[in-house]
Amino acid sequence: MTVLITNDDGVSAPGLHALARALAEVASVAVVAPEHERSATGHAITLHKPLRALRTTIPGLAGPAWATNGTPADCVVLGVLDLLPERPAVVVSGINVGPNIGRDLTYSGTVSGAMEGAIMGIPSIAISVAAFGPVTFDVAVDVGRALLDLVQRHGLPADTLLNVNVPNLPRGQVTGIAVTRQGARRYINRLEKRADPRGRPYYWLGGEPGPGPDEEGTDSWALERGMVSVTPIHMNMTAEDVLPELTRRLGALRL
Repeated sequence: MTVLITNDDGVSAPGLHALARALAEVASVAVVAPEHERSATGHAITLHKPLRALRTTIPGLAGPAWATNGTPADCVVLGVLDLLPERPAVVVSGINVGPNIGRDLTYSGTVSGAMEGAIMGIPSIAISVAAFGPVTFDVAVDVGRALLDLVQRHGLPADTLLNVNVPNLPRGQVTGIAVTRQGARRYINRLEKRADPRGRPYYWLGGEPGPGPDEEGTDSWALERGMVSVTPIHMNMTAEDVLPELTRRLGALRL
C-alpha cells in the first residue's frame, strides 16, 4: 500500500516529517508537499504558471519526496497523475500546526489536500494539532497510524474525507476520541491598514475566534474537552433541506 503525504506547512515542517516516518513503519510512503508554507490557500489549484517538482529528502525517510511550487491540492494532483509510480491507496495531509475546525475548513490548505484526494476517489485524511505555540506530535502520529489502518481495512464512502484535530496535550491528558460534526466556529476578520515608508497604504488581514459556546458533539466542543475530534466531511455541499421550499418558490416565477 502506497500512502501519499502532503501538507500546507511546507516540505520542511516537523509535523510532516514526524507523520511520514511513522507511517513508513506500516506502509510505503511518498511525500509531495509545497516548497514553503501555503497555509490558508483553501482549495486553490495553479492554472496561471508552470508547476515544478524537485526531488528532496526527508530525514529518516527512505521513500521518495518532492517539493513543489504548488498548493496542497496541486501536490496531490502531481503525485497521483505523474510523480508516484502507482496510484496511492490513501492520501494523508498534515500534521498541521493549528486546528482546522468549524468554518476554517473553507480556508485550510491542509484539509484541501485531503479534499483533492477525495475528489480523485482516494480515501483521504487531514490531521491537525490544536497548537499555536510549542507543539507535540506523538499523539497525532499515533492517531494517524490508527486511522490509516482503519481506512485500509474498511475504506471510506465516496467523496468523503476524515478531518482530524488532536489536542496539544500530553498523552495522559487526552480524554478520548470523539466522532464529531463540523462546528460553526468562525474567525472574525480583522483588517489592519498601514503605511509603508513611502506613505503608500497596505493591508494586513488577520482574525480571532468568534464568541459563543460550542455545540455539543462538534469538533471544537471535543477539542475543548481534551478529546481527539474525527469529523467525516462530505464533498457534496447541497443544502438538501432547502430544496423543497426553494423549488416551490421558483415554481411561481415566470421568465
